[in-house]
Amino acid sequence: KMSSGAADLRQRKKQNDPDSDKMATDESNKENSKLGKSPKYVLVQRFAKLFFGCLAAVTSGMMYAVYLSTYHERKFWFSSRQELEREITFQGDSAIYYSFYKELLKAPSFERGVYELTHNNRTVSLKTINAFQQMTLYPELIASVLYQASGSEEVIEPVYFYIGIVFGLQGIYVTALFVTSWVMSGTWLAGMVTVAWFIINRTDTTRIDYSIPSRENWALPYFACQVAALTGYLKKNLNCSAEKFCYLLVSASTYTFMMMWEYSHYLLFIQAVSLFLLDSFALAQTEKVHEVYKIYLLSIFSGYLLQFENSALLVSPLLSLVGALMLSKCLQMNMRKGTFMSRLLKIMYIYLVLTVTVTLNFLLKMFIPHKENEHLLKFLEVKLGLNTTKNFTMNWLLCQESLQAPSQDFFLRLTQSSLLPFYILVLIICLFSVTQVIFRRMCGEPLKETVKLEDGRIGERPEIVYHVIHTILLGSLAMCLEGMKYLWTPYVCMLAAFGVCSPELWMTLFKWLRLKAVHPILLALILSMAVPTIIGFSLWKEFFPRIMTELSELQEFYDPDTVELMTWIKRQAPVAAVFAGSPQLMGVIKLCTGWMVSSLPTYNDDDLLKRNENIYQIYSKRSAEDIYKILTSYKANFLIIEDSICNEVGPVRGCRVKDLLDIANGHVVCEEGDSYAYSKHGRFCHEIKMNYSPYVNYFTRVYWNRSYFVYRINTVISFQS
Repeated sequence: KMSSGAADLRQRKKQNDPDSDKMATDESNKENSKLGKSPKYVLVQRFAKLFFGCLAAVTSGMMYAVYLSTYHERKFWFSSRQELEREITFQGDSAIYYSFYKELLKAPSFERGVYELTHNNRTVSLKTINAFQQMTLYPELIASVLYQASGSEEVIEPVYFYIGIVFGLQGIYVTALFVTSWVMSGTWLAGMVTVAWFIINRTDTTRIDYSIPSRENWALPYFACQVAALTGYLKKNLNCSAEKFCYLLVSASTYTFMMMWEYSHYLLFIQAVSLFLLDSFALAQTEKVHEVYKIYLLSIFSGYLLQFENSALLVSPLLSLVGALMLSKCLQMNMRKGTFMSRLLKIMYIYLVLTVTVTLNFLLKMFIPHKENEHLLKFLEVKLGLNTTKNFTMNWLLCQESLQAPSQDFFLRLTQSSLLPFYILVLIICLFSVTQVIFRRMCGEPLKETVKLEDGRIGERPEIVYHVIHTILLGSLAMCLEGMKYLWTPYVCMLAAFGVCSPELWMTLFKWLRLKAVHPILLALILSMAVPTIIGFSLWKEFFPRIMTELSELQEFYDPDTVELMTWIKRQAPVAAVFAGSPQLMGVIKLCTGWMVSSLPTYNDDDLLKRNENIYQIYSKRSAEDIYKILTSYKANFLIIEDSICNEVGPVRGCRVKDLLDIANGHVVCEEGDSYAYSKHGRFCHEIKMNYSPYVNYFTRVYWNRSYFVYRINTVISFQS
């Protein structure tokens, strides 16, 4: 490392020393008296700025929550639908999450509801699952407790209460982004621009439109709060009370984020890498960074206990990295300063940490039993071209849009809203400034305790450097996986808004250009107000009418075939029946009817992934006997064929479910670059509709409509020609 821990400790003591705080206050009072401003006037000015800024932040969050609620009502006509029609709007894994929320509300007591979900044997046939551990159901637990404890049963329906909490969290998300850009730039005008860009680019900043109960919609608002608090915590010259408040907020939000999303530790790992690089280049106080590492450790072990000894947290890269950083710190502290080994350790610090991290993670995985996301590692191997596979699940994941590289439309949308050009401009200026600061540190020049506007050194502010590194890391992932754009784009909005509203950034640019015709400080102040104002007016003129049109337009989401299917199941199917079909449909059946299913739309359990692959064989070229054996092995009583999958005409040939099954089953022969399908059996989902032997021997059609064909799986097989 480029600076000693002793220097950082002296700097920290100096900041926390009440005498130094008093001296700083005295100096500030002297400066204000020189400008003709009394301390009382300055206090009133600061209070007014804080009050109106907080008011604007809270108002922005509330208006965004109202906007989401209004848009959702216009899209689904929610208030005029029956309960069954409302529940059908929850698709795939969202349906499963909401079904467990319903079960918690129906339970005779809180303890009984928790027990039934931790020992759940009424969801998946022949399998008892711990739903809390399997699907991270703390959001549903909290929502059900709040609903019953607040006495809302007679005031609001459960579904409105549930989606209302999620929309409220999205409002907190926007407020946290507002505050982050405000803290970084010093003006709440940056917060307003952040919110405007976030809403305009809503297609790329959030998935709330498509999947309300998804874990990320519950978790990311807490992560945004953590980032806002961390931004304040990393600032220089922070008074003791503000530092303690930020520290407590970082602690609480980190822990809550960890409990809300099973993949949260991966995002925290990226954040930890950002802090590690920030500390390695001696651009932040080492003590503060290591305090954040301690928060990570506490959150991991608390999460491990409360998530029913979830071993995935113990083998996570986050724990390995933090452990390596703590070990490296101990080596530095116990080594005599100025010796050859201490100098060598500084030079090799980054290499040492990376080596220890990989070694520690390998050892943890060796000694701790775990099954956490092994399919993710296999997926990464195939995605990076290190391996090839014919496995159905792997190829199906590779074909998902969220796991593809982002399309050109994504960059075009960001450019049309002027977000991407300003982000690139701000990022380039900050990167060059940070590079200059790192070079100065290598030459032995210390950091300034207080960076003034006229210095033009925005790269010396640790919170700015952290956000630059963080967005670069998230952006690198977003360039590979489109689904990562929902993590990256909100912080693009925030960083770009901070930059255009920050006089320091413009001053840094003018310092390089060496302006002489115009006073650079005056020009920086003017541009920090004029540029965001122009951006705001242009966005208002171009996009505000579109947003109002969205809210006034009555859209229609109605699926009569699915409604008819669910109605038939509730009226005609035996209570003990088990249904088999695509995992996405099984989630809806579980929610709308409560009947047991043979598979679930989850991708974090190897057994359920194997079940999904086996059940999908109903769309392959397998014999009736093979399909019958697969279905009866899971005690299924009814089979549902979806016409949309059986006759799928996908935009990308080779990514349809039936194509992937043919590849996995070896029913595709490749010759001279062309592929030919070959099997002695026809496609099952087509052949079963013909009602001839041997299909009628194993299956009896009991219901059908335009989209679905339901077959009873015969218990007694009659072999007739």
